[in-house]
Parts: sequence; C-alpha cells; structure tokens
Amino acid sequence: MPLTAETEGILNAEAFAALPEGAAVINLGRGAHLVDADLIAALDSGHLSGATLDATKPEPLPADSPFWLHDRVTIMPHTARRVRPDTVGSQVAEAVRLDRVGKPQIWAVDRSAGY
Repeated sequence: MPLTAETEGILNAEAFAALPEGAAVINLGRGAHLVDADLIAALDSGHLSGATLDATKPEPLPADSPFWLHDRVTIMPHTARRVRPDTVGSQVAEAVRLDRVGKPQIWAVDRSAGY
C-alpha cells in the first residue's frame, strides 16, 4: 500500500478494534501507516495478540522505542521485499522493451495519485 494522505495512520485504534480479539498485526507497508501508540494500547489491553513490524517510523527505529522491549512485538530488518536476481533481470528487460516501443511502464509512478 502506498503512503498517501489517505493511508497515513490507517493502522490505528479504530482498525485494531475492528479486528477479532486475539488477532495479530503484520505491517509490511510503510512505517507511517501505523499509529504506534494505538498499537501499544491494543497489545497491552490484550485485544491484539502480537505485531510484526517490517517498517517503522522513523527508520531505523530509535533505541528508546517501546517496540524493542514489548514482548508481543517482533521487529524485522525491513526485508519483506528483497530483490531476487532470478526475477529482476526479466523485469528490467520488459521495462526496456516497453520503453523502446513507446508503451507505458507496468509500475509507472502516478504523481497525481501520490505513488
């Protein structure tokens, strides 16, 4: 999910309350999608059973962040999407081919949409 004005803070108390009790949150998106205090509150209340965060705000996560010591939070080293040599070559070749024939790119940035 891109980070836009509409998605900033989308993982918040309201979203967590809509999840079933005992659910877990996995954020592989952007750190700013998450409202940190709301996540801590949902974990501490027992409504959420855990959280795995691949992206944080800010990055790197400060040493004094409560996430480091929370027993229900796992911090990942922002590696949810790794470039794999066996797939990236064909993606680059396709991008070059599309460019050469004047067609739009598959993952073109739409600045008016914010991503």
